[in-house]
Amino acid sequence: MAARQEIRIKRVYEPPAPEDGRRVLVDRLWPRGLSKERARLDAWLRELAPSDELRRWFGHDPGRWQEFSRRYRRELADPVRQAALKELAAGDLPLTLLYAARDTEHNEAQILKQVLDERRRNPAR
Repeated sequence: MAARQEIRIKRVYEPPAPEDGRRVLVDRLWPRGLSKERARLDAWLRELAPSDELRRWFGHDPGRWQEFSRRYRRELADPVRQAALKELAAGDLPLTLLYAARDTEHNEAQILKQVLDERRRNPAR
């Protein structure tokens, strides 16, 4: 039986660690001042990031978090993004979703982790 995939969230600026497993950047824009060598990514799934319009509207304002979460989940329902989510959820290695935002509580990786965890609990989704 395959090991259950553990999903972690981490700022891309933090040093890579062996327990990170698969390291996937989920931001639309490349993080400022970070080289690709230092990031040590396994993938950059820009298609899973919030749209530019939604990202700009949110502006990392915690007061907009609930609405941002609702709108972002709606964007994730798009068939192209659903296919990317399915690909991301595949495998039994640990997975670390990487983001660049300073706010560790209000960023798209938090929502993606929730969505992936929900899919694992209810695979029919």
